[in-house]
Amino acid sequence: MSDPNVENVPTAEQYVESLYAADPVLKRVEQSIRENGMPEISIHPGYGRLLTLLVRLSGAKHVLEIGALGGYSGICLARGLGSDGTLTSLELEQKYADLAHSNLRSAGLGDKVKYIVGEALDGLQKVADQGRRFDFFFIDADKGNYPHYLDWAIKLGNPGAIILGDNALMHGRSANPQITAPSVEAMREFNKRIAADPRLESTLLPAYDGLVVARIR
Repeated sequence: MSDPNVENVPTAEQYVESLYAADPVLKRVEQSIRENGMPEISIHPGYGRLLTLLVRLSGAKHVLEIGALGGYSGICLARGLGSDGTLTSLELEQKYADLAHSNLRSAGLGDKVKYIVGEALDGLQKVADQGRRFDFFFIDADKGNYPHYLDWAIKLGNPGAIILGDNALMHGRSANPQITAPSVEAMREFNKRIAADPRLESTLLPAYDGLVVARIR
Protein backbone atom coordinates (compact mmCIF):
# COMPACT_ATOMS: atom_id res chain seq x y z
CA MET A 1 0.00 0.00 0.00
CA SER A 2 1.34 3.42 -0.90
CA ASP A 3 2.04 5.97 1.81
CA PRO A 4 -0.39 8.93 1.46
CA ASN A 5 2.04 11.17 3.31
CA VAL A 6 4.65 10.57 0.62
CA GLU A 7 2.15 10.99 -2.21
CA ASN A 8 1.13 14.42 -0.94
CA VAL A 9 4.65 15.79 -0.64
CA PRO A 10 5.20 18.56 -3.22
CA THR A 11 8.15 18.44 -5.57
CA ALA A 12 11.09 20.71 -4.81
CA GLU A 13 9.97 23.04 -7.62
CA GLN A 14 6.39 23.16 -6.31
CA TYR A 15 7.65 23.94 -2.81
CA VAL A 16 9.87 26.76 -4.08
CA GLU A 17 7.08 28.31 -6.14
CA SER A 18 4.75 28.17 -3.13
CA LEU A 19 7.07 30.61 -1.35
CA TYR A 20 6.62 33.34 -3.96
CA ALA A 21 3.55 35.37 -4.80
CA ALA A 22 2.31 35.10 -8.37
CA ASP A 23 3.67 37.86 -10.62
CA PRO A 24 0.65 39.59 -12.23
CA VAL A 25 2.69 40.98 -15.13
CA LEU A 26 4.08 37.59 -16.06
CA LYS A 27 0.68 35.95 -15.54
CA ARG A 28 -0.72 38.34 -18.17
CA VAL A 29 2.10 37.35 -20.51
CA GLU A 30 1.24 33.69 -20.06
CA GLN A 31 -2.41 34.48 -20.75
CA SER A 32 -1.54 36.39 -23.93
CA ILE A 33 0.55 33.47 -25.16
CA ARG A 34 -2.35 31.10 -24.52
CA GLU A 35 -4.88 33.40 -26.22
CA ASN A 36 -2.68 33.68 -29.31
CA GLY A 37 -2.32 29.92 -29.66
CA MET A 38 1.44 30.02 -29.11
CA PRO A 39 3.43 27.23 -27.45
CA GLU A 40 3.28 27.55 -23.66
CA ILE A 41 7.00 27.00 -23.21
CA SER A 42 8.21 30.15 -21.46
CA ILE A 43 10.97 29.82 -18.91
CA HIS A 44 9.81 28.58 -15.51
CA PRO A 45 9.09 31.28 -12.90
CA GLY A 46 12.00 30.24 -10.67
CA TYR A 47 14.46 30.63 -13.50
CA GLY A 48 12.76 33.85 -14.58
CA ARG A 49 13.58 35.30 -11.18
CA LEU A 50 17.13 34.03 -11.59
CA LEU A 51 17.47 35.84 -14.94
CA THR A 52 16.54 39.14 -13.32
CA LEU A 53 18.87 38.51 -10.41
CA LEU A 54 21.86 37.53 -12.55
CA VAL A 55 21.48 40.45 -14.95
CA ARG A 56 21.36 42.82 -11.98
CA LEU A 57 24.21 41.16 -10.07
CA SER A 58 26.47 41.04 -13.12
CA GLY A 59 25.87 44.69 -13.96
CA ALA A 60 25.22 43.72 -17.58
CA LYS A 61 24.46 46.67 -19.86
CA HIS A 62 23.88 44.86 -23.14
CA VAL A 63 21.87 41.62 -23.14
CA LEU A 64 21.21 39.32 -26.11
CA GLU A 65 18.24 36.97 -26.05
CA ILE A 66 17.88 34.15 -28.58
CA GLY A 67 14.19 33.26 -28.71
CA ALA A 68 11.59 35.83 -27.62
CA LEU A 69 8.33 33.84 -27.77
CA GLY A 70 5.78 36.09 -25.99
CA GLY A 71 8.19 38.20 -23.97
CA TYR A 72 8.19 36.35 -20.62
CA SER A 73 11.97 35.93 -20.48
CA GLY A 74 12.45 39.35 -22.09
CA ILE A 75 10.65 41.00 -19.19
CA CYS A 76 12.72 39.02 -16.69
CA LEU A 77 15.94 40.06 -18.41
CA ALA A 78 14.96 43.71 -18.87
CA ARG A 79 13.93 44.03 -15.22
CA GLY A 80 17.55 43.46 -14.22
CA LEU A 81 18.95 46.16 -16.46
CA GLY A 82 20.00 49.60 -15.28
CA SER A 83 18.64 52.79 -16.79
CA ASP A 84 21.12 52.66 -19.67
CA GLY A 85 20.78 48.93 -20.34
CA THR A 86 19.62 47.40 -23.62
CA LEU A 87 18.05 44.10 -24.64
CA THR A 88 18.43 42.74 -28.16
CA SER A 89 16.05 39.87 -28.87
CA LEU A 90 16.25 37.50 -31.83
CA GLU A 91 12.97 35.89 -32.85
CA LEU A 92 12.11 33.76 -35.87
CA GLU A 93 8.42 34.67 -36.08
CA GLN A 94 7.21 38.25 -36.63
CA LYS A 95 3.95 37.61 -34.76
CA TYR A 96 5.87 36.35 -31.75
CA ALA A 97 8.16 39.39 -31.76
CA ASP A 98 5.13 41.69 -32.04
CA LEU A 99 3.43 40.07 -29.05
CA ALA A 100 6.67 40.08 -27.04
CA HIS A 101 7.18 43.79 -27.73
CA SER A 102 3.57 44.52 -26.79
CA ASN A 103 4.03 42.70 -23.50
CA LEU A 104 7.27 44.49 -22.71
CA ARG A 105 5.62 47.84 -23.44
CA SER A 106 2.77 46.91 -21.10
CA ALA A 107 5.38 46.12 -18.44
CA GLY A 108 6.98 49.54 -18.92
CA LEU A 109 10.10 48.05 -20.52
CA GLY A 110 9.40 48.51 -24.23
CA ASP A 111 12.04 51.22 -24.65
CA LYS A 112 14.81 48.85 -23.57
CA VAL A 113 14.32 46.19 -26.28
CA LYS A 114 14.97 45.92 -30.00
CA TYR A 115 13.85 42.87 -32.00
CA ILE A 116 15.60 41.26 -34.93
CA VAL A 117 13.19 38.97 -36.77
CA GLY A 118 14.34 35.97 -38.81
CA GLU A 119 16.71 33.07 -38.44
CA ALA A 120 18.77 33.53 -35.28
CA LEU A 121 22.04 32.63 -36.99
CA ASP A 122 21.42 35.41 -39.51
CA GLY A 123 20.63 37.81 -36.68
CA LEU A 124 23.83 36.87 -34.90
CA GLN A 125 25.82 37.54 -38.05
CA LYS A 126 24.08 40.90 -38.35
CA VAL A 127 25.01 42.08 -34.86
CA ALA A 128 28.56 40.79 -35.41
CA ASP A 129 28.81 42.83 -38.62
CA GLN A 130 27.71 45.86 -36.62
CA GLY A 131 30.60 45.28 -34.22
CA ARG A 132 28.34 44.85 -31.24
CA ARG A 133 29.35 43.07 -28.05
CA PHE A 134 27.28 41.79 -25.15
CA ASP A 135 27.56 41.20 -21.43
CA PHE A 136 24.81 38.60 -21.03
CA PHE A 137 23.22 35.93 -23.24
CA PHE A 138 20.05 33.94 -22.78
CA ILE A 139 19.55 31.01 -25.17
CA ASP A 140 16.05 29.54 -25.42
CA ALA A 141 15.35 28.75 -29.07
CA ASP A 142 15.60 25.73 -31.40
CA LYS A 143 17.65 23.12 -29.58
CA GLY A 144 19.46 21.81 -32.67
CA ASN A 145 21.41 25.05 -32.99
CA TYR A 146 22.47 25.38 -29.35
CA PRO A 147 26.12 24.51 -30.12
CA HIS A 148 26.17 27.22 -32.81
CA TYR A 149 24.59 29.71 -30.45
CA LEU A 150 27.29 28.92 -27.91
CA ASP A 151 29.97 29.62 -30.50
CA TRP A 152 28.39 32.98 -31.23
CA ALA A 153 28.00 33.87 -27.56
CA ILE A 154 31.69 33.25 -26.93
CA LYS A 155 32.55 35.28 -30.04
CA LEU A 156 30.27 38.21 -29.19
CA GLY A 157 30.75 38.17 -25.41
CA ASN A 158 32.80 40.64 -23.47
CA PRO A 159 35.22 39.18 -20.89
CA GLY A 160 33.15 38.08 -17.92
CA ALA A 161 29.95 37.80 -19.94
CA ILE A 162 27.29 35.42 -18.64
CA ILE A 163 25.74 32.72 -20.87
CA LEU A 164 22.52 30.95 -19.88
CA GLY A 165 20.88 28.11 -21.81
CA ASP A 166 17.41 26.80 -20.91
CA ASN A 167 16.03 23.25 -21.30
CA ALA A 168 19.43 21.62 -20.94
CA LEU A 169 17.82 18.38 -19.70
CA MET A 170 15.10 18.26 -22.38
CA HIS A 171 12.68 16.55 -19.99
CA GLY A 172 15.18 13.78 -19.28
CA ARG A 173 16.05 13.05 -22.90
CA SER A 174 19.56 14.54 -22.62
CA ALA A 175 20.48 11.87 -20.07
CA ASN A 176 18.94 8.96 -21.97
CA PRO A 177 21.56 7.40 -24.31
CA GLN A 178 18.87 5.50 -26.17
CA ILE A 179 17.48 8.75 -27.58
CA THR A 180 19.53 9.89 -30.57
CA ALA A 181 17.32 12.56 -32.14
CA PRO A 182 19.42 15.36 -33.70
CA SER A 183 18.11 18.00 -31.30
CA VAL A 184 18.96 15.82 -28.30
CA GLU A 185 22.44 15.07 -29.62
CA ALA A 186 22.96 18.80 -30.18
CA MET A 187 21.94 19.55 -26.60
CA ARG A 188 24.34 16.89 -25.30
CA GLU A 189 27.13 18.52 -27.30
CA PHE A 190 26.16 21.92 -25.90
CA ASN A 191 26.16 20.62 -22.32
CA LYS A 192 29.50 18.83 -22.74
CA ARG A 193 31.14 21.87 -24.27
CA ILE A 194 29.79 24.15 -21.55
CA ALA A 195 31.35 21.80 -18.97
CA ALA A 196 34.71 21.30 -20.71
CA ASP A 197 35.53 24.47 -22.67
CA PRO A 198 38.55 26.11 -20.96
CA ARG A 199 37.25 29.54 -21.95
CA LEU A 200 34.27 29.07 -19.63
CA GLU A 201 33.48 28.44 -15.99
CA SER A 202 30.05 26.94 -15.53
CA THR A 203 27.47 24.77 -13.87
CA LEU A 204 24.21 23.08 -14.87
CA LEU A 205 21.27 23.58 -12.52
CA PRO A 206 19.07 20.44 -12.60
CA ALA A 207 15.79 21.98 -11.38
CA TYR A 208 12.79 22.45 -13.67
CA ASP A 209 14.13 21.42 -17.12
CA GLY A 210 17.77 22.28 -16.52
CA LEU A 211 19.55 25.63 -16.89
CA VAL A 212 23.17 26.04 -17.92
CA VAL A 213 24.96 29.00 -16.33
CA ALA A 214 28.39 29.89 -17.67
CA ARG A 215 30.82 32.81 -17.52
CA ILE A 216 33.37 33.72 -20.15
CA ARG A 217 36.76 33.89 -18.45
